[in-house]
Amino acid sequence: MPFFGEISALLTASLWGGTSIAFSAAIRRVGSVQVNVTRMILASIFLSVTVYLLGFPTDVSAGQVVFLALSAVAGLVLGDSFLFKAYQEIGPRIAMLVMSTAPAISAVLAYAFLGEVLSVTAVAGILITLGGIAIVVFDRQHGQNPVHRVKSVGFLFAFLGAAGQAAGLILAKQAFLEGPLHPMVATMVRIVIAICLLGPAMMFAGLYRNPFRTFSRDRKAFALTALGALLGPYLGITGSLIAVSTTQIGIAATLMATTPIVMLPMVRYITKEALTWKAVVGALVAVTGVALLFLR
Repeated sequence: MPFFGEISALLTASLWGGTSIAFSAAIRRVGSVQVNVTRMILASIFLSVTVYLLGFPTDVSAGQVVFLALSAVAGLVLGDSFLFKAYQEIGPRIAMLVMSTAPAISAVLAYAFLGEVLSVTAVAGILITLGGIAIVVFDRQHGQNPVHRVKSVGFLFAFLGAAGQAAGLILAKQAFLEGPLHPMVATMVRIVIAICLLGPAMMFAGLYRNPFRTFSRDRKAFALTALGALLGPYLGITGSLIAVSTTQIGIAATLMATTPIVMLPMVRYITKEALTWKAVVGALVAVTGVALLFLR
C-alpha cells in the first residue's frame, strides 16, 4: 500500500490526540502516576488478548528483545517521565514545542546509526511542519497568561523527553531490522518491560496506590484511563511502530508530531475551546509541510 507508513503516522497522531484528552481528564481526578502506570497495565491486557485471539506470530529473537527493552527504557520509562516533569515545570504548551524537536533528533540519529538520508524536499517538509506546530503550540487561547514560570530545568526535561522518544524510535526500528516482527507483539513486549521497570519503582516510592481501591471510588476516572489506554498505548504505540518500520524515521516522527494540529477539531467539539486565527494558520502551514512529505 503506497504511503502506508505515512498514513499510519498520521493516524497515530490522531490517536495520541484523543488519548491526551482522555488522560488529562483522568489525571485531574486521580493523579498522573496512577494514570500512567494503570494505562500500561490495561494496554498490556488489551494487547495480550488481541495477540492470542488473532494468532499473531509471537516469535521474537533475543536480539529483538534487547532492542525493544532498550526502546522501552528510552521512550516509555525515561522519555515519558521527563515529559511529565516538563509539564510540571513549564506547562504543556512550551513542553510540547520543545518536544517537537523529536523529529529532528530522530532524523539525526537515524542518519548516524541507520544510514537513513532525507531528500531536500523531505527536510523542507519537516521544517515547515514543525513551524506550523510551533504556531499552534505557542498560540495563547483566550489571551490568558501562562500559569507556569519558564524555567531552564523545564526546557532540559522537555528536551530529554524528546531525546528519549527519538532514541526509543531508533531502537524499535532496529528491532524490526533484526528480522520479521509483528508491530502488536513488539508493542506488547515494550509495554510489559516498561511496567516491570516503572510499576515497582512507583510502588516502592509510594506514588502508585492500589488501583482497585482507587478506581472503585472513581469509576469515571477508570473509564477515561481505559479509553486512553485503548487509544494510546494499545493502538497509538502500535501505529507508531508500523510507521517507523515502513518509512523513514525522520518522516514518521514528524507526521506523528502533528498531534497539536489534529487536536484542533477535537478541542473545538469535545472540550468546547474556541479556535484562534493563529491556530488555524498554524494548522494550514503544518498541512503544507505534511503534503511535501508525501510528495517527496
